[in-house]
Amino acid sequence: MSNCDALVIGAGHNGLTCAAYLAMAGLRVRVVERRGVVGGAAVTEEFHPGFRNSVASYTVGLLNPEVIRDLRLHDHGLRIVPRQANNFVPAADGRFLLTRPDHTAASIASISPRDGERYGEYARVIDAVGDLLRPLLLRTPPNVTSGGPSEWVPEALKALGLGNALRRHGSETLLSLHALLTKSAGDYLDGWFESDLVKALFGFDAVVGHYASPYSPGSAYVQLHHTLGEIGGRKGVWGHAIGGMGAITQAMARSATSAGAEIRVEAPVRRVLVEDGRAVGAKLDDGEVIRARAVVANVNPKLLYGRLVEDDHLPAAFATAMKAYRCGSATFRMNVALSGLPRFSALPDPDEHHTAGIILAPSLGYMDRAYCEARLHGWSREPIVEMLIPSTLDDSLAPPGAHVASLFCQHTAYDLPAGRTWADCREEVADLMIATVDRYAPGFGSMVVGRQVLSPLDLEETFGLVGGDIFHGVMGLDQLFSARPLPRYAAYRGPIAGLYHCGSGSHPGGGVTGAPGHNAAREILRDLKGASRP
Repeated sequence: MSNCDALVIGAGHNGLTCAAYLAMAGLRVRVVERRGVVGGAAVTEEFHPGFRNSVASYTVGLLNPEVIRDLRLHDHGLRIVPRQANNFVPAADGRFLLTRPDHTAASIASISPRDGERYGEYARVIDAVGDLLRPLLLRTPPNVTSGGPSEWVPEALKALGLGNALRRHGSETLLSLHALLTKSAGDYLDGWFESDLVKALFGFDAVVGHYASPYSPGSAYVQLHHTLGEIGGRKGVWGHAIGGMGAITQAMARSATSAGAEIRVEAPVRRVLVEDGRAVGAKLDDGEVIRARAVVANVNPKLLYGRLVEDDHLPAAFATAMKAYRCGSATFRMNVALSGLPRFSALPDPDEHHTAGIILAPSLGYMDRAYCEARLHGWSREPIVEMLIPSTLDDSLAPPGAHVASLFCQHTAYDLPAGRTWADCREEVADLMIATVDRYAPGFGSMVVGRQVLSPLDLEETFGLVGGDIFHGVMGLDQLFSARPLPRYAAYRGPIAGLYHCGSGSHPGGGVTGAPGHNAAREILRDLKGASRP
């Protein structure tokens, strides 16, 4: 038996972030990880001899700058380079939209002068709403409570502070926020633009990891969520971590261990230990017991309360609500080893568009049909694919002259109809994804020399992503802010004293941000050390 101040379950990026902050504050911190490598879904691994890639999460843009600064990630080896071009959206008929940093309006105007004129005002609105929301990413949401004054007064003060923060922004920005919180991305974008390619450029973010049509209510917020990051002070920019996404979590691990945290891999947790209504530690699969003043879970809440905590420790109403907690992003991930650089029919010569996020879904209607067909058949015959070729920015990932590609494919259901299983269908769907890219880049399939295929079930079994959900829970309005993961439990604390949430199933949700880990550490320190905070 061993003791510590804080035991973190799961060495994904939020668990490592939380551990680093707690260790920097002087706590004795231990991190235990089921897999043999730290990083959770943000890892870089060799998937074919000589070819390495970011296995699951695949691009950087939402990592919070305060987390980067506080954990001194650049000092610990992290290097992030922006894409030379932002996005490339080709159409099957040869048309394309290619956006470059600081030249988006001109790029849009090249295919739609009217949309080029409208873009400036659209960007101003999105920036204004983003500036309103970014500070909230690192705030603890006010909790819904029915308790006495000792409970509701602090929450009321939080809500009052939130109201004052919002009031500093003009009514126009607040009305825009309301529209983005309530509308579908499709309806919102239809009100701004006329070109299908322009609307696809922005609307893709509404279906990333979100099993919905771009015309589903609430999808406009998911689109907005993906604009809230920055790289090097430039808002809304996406880039690549040299060495892949594992470079982020390796730097986080070095930050945590340099502050005194201990990290153990191949140490799966069997059970969270609860005594007299309080979490007091965990029992590992090998029988070892680790006792701690605080137990911090960087796992999907459904996994935590469905597998690691015994039912008789949970209030009945909470257990019922957690069973209804929605998971499932319908994501299918592939890593592909290529003998050369693909050539696109719309823009065949090698250039900066190969460094971009390549969106193979040329209209909102295409995305809507993909969703509807997936709901009926398990996956769409014309799927949504985003391709990145990170080896164009990072030559450490592939042999000279060769390349690696990430295929991030949307709308493949976790539960397949008609009794089919992913063991039966995995390779069939992988072939479809390759063929989809081949439609836009003829000969792509013949360049493939190796591939790694991760269905929603594989993502669950490999990384603990319940339902294959990359966000640890659907990013619907009913599961955000004060309701993430559930109402009354949004302040990084569950119904069991001493048990905390620090993963993407807590505010502000998914993506490689580090924000949930940062915020949870602040709340843990308030409980354990009074006024101390990261």
